[in-house]
Order: sequence, then C-alpha cells, then structure tokens
Amino acid sequence: MACISYGTYAKSPAQKTGSPTSIGMVIYSNDTETVWNALRLANYSKNQGDTVSIFLLGKGVELDNLVKTDKDVKEQADKFLENGGTILGCGTCLRSRNNNEPQVCKFSSLADL
Repeated sequence: MACISYGTYAKSPAQKTGSPTSIGMVIYSNDTETVWNALRLANYSKNQGDTVSIFLLGKGVELDNLVKTDKDVKEQADKFLENGGTILGCGTCLRSRNNNEPQVCKFSSLADL
C-alpha cells in the first residue's frame, strides 16, 4: 500500500484543530490484513474530515474477491463507500483477472492515478 497526502499537518490526539487533508491511497496488495488496515486508515481519515480516494493497482484489484470471502474487509469497504469514499480500479489489472464488472471499484486508468 502507498499513501500520498497533500496539505498534511501534524497534530497530537489532544489537538482538534487543523485543516482537512486530501489523501490518495494506492492499494497494490491482496493480503487480507494489509487491505483491511488500509481501509481502516481510509475510514479513520474520512471520519476526521479528510478527503480520501483509493486506487487499486495490480493485486489490489482483487478487493472484489476479498469482500466476498472476508466479512471484516467487506465491512470496512462498505463503510468507506457509504461515507462517500471513491475506489478506482486499474482497468488493465481488472481485465487481466477477467473481472469486467467489478462490484467494489469503478473501472479506471493510470491517467486517473
């Protein structure tokens, strides 16, 4: 997983001030724990008022399969999407896995990344 953040600021847990951050996350793993933690971070950031977008690349596009087999990953993905999060998937990576109709992400391209 890679995380790219613009307009970041440092704050301690006691501080409540600061401006929202725009975060772009690239998930390129199909490891359940890694994906679950990335989604948890995305949900935490959204709850803090940040703008968060996720791009699935390589094995990351297998999130569609993970949500079918792991209830914790599904819970985090559903929560992210329900809260207005965006998940884009590399179209080339999806097609290479014969996933022409992804359920969790939207078909996208490297230009969107």
